[in-house]
Amino acid sequence: MKPRRLFLAGATGAVGRVLLPLAVRHQVPVVAHVRPKSVGSLRHEPLAVCELSDTPALVKGLEGCTTVVQLIGTMRARFGSGDTYETSDVGTTRSLVDAAKQAGVDHLVLLSSVGAGSPIGAYLQAKARAEALVRGSGLDFTIVRPSSFADREGTPGLVAALRGLTPARFRPITLAELASAILRVASERAPVGVALEGRPLWDAVDAAAALRA
Repeated sequence: MKPRRLFLAGATGAVGRVLLPLAVRHQVPVVAHVRPKSVGSLRHEPLAVCELSDTPALVKGLEGCTTVVQLIGTMRARFGSGDTYETSDVGTTRSLVDAAKQAGVDHLVLLSSVGAGSPIGAYLQAKARAEALVRGSGLDFTIVRPSSFADREGTPGLVAALRGLTPARFRPITLAELASAILRVASERAPVGVALEGRPLWDAVDAAAALRA
């Protein structure tokens, strides 16, 4: 396997802001993507500064990268600012898939959501469409389907209680746990061709424990 170099889409989001410094600390090469209007919000080199809809610029930003890590998504609360599931979840994935194929990327890691395999409602249906784009890309892929973020669930005691009472598929996950699992999958290019949800996702979290130490 050739040395890995990650392209991080969604570097300024909740998961990206945890994953990027983790990758730097463990000396995993990362190109962080930012939109032109957000360029001052992230201190990292190298940066790929472009709109994802600008295919030539995106392909150039992907030069030398082996792996796309797609963390971009939105929530209904952001619709007022112009985001939609179609543009943020589906459209950005389509752009990244198309550019990755042109740039010679050999692995695509997609952050999805628990329930996307049997989607109910607009949010999960958008996640399922993004997954379909990745599955149909011809690229090796890994899909990651976490449940809710434990960091947003309240006190540590409440989180521990929720974990103890919740099936693995719906167990809250911390940003650090999720970021470390994604980083390990991306840097080791394994496993591929799977959707990590429930017990397989927690196995990936456990396998990435050393990254969080």
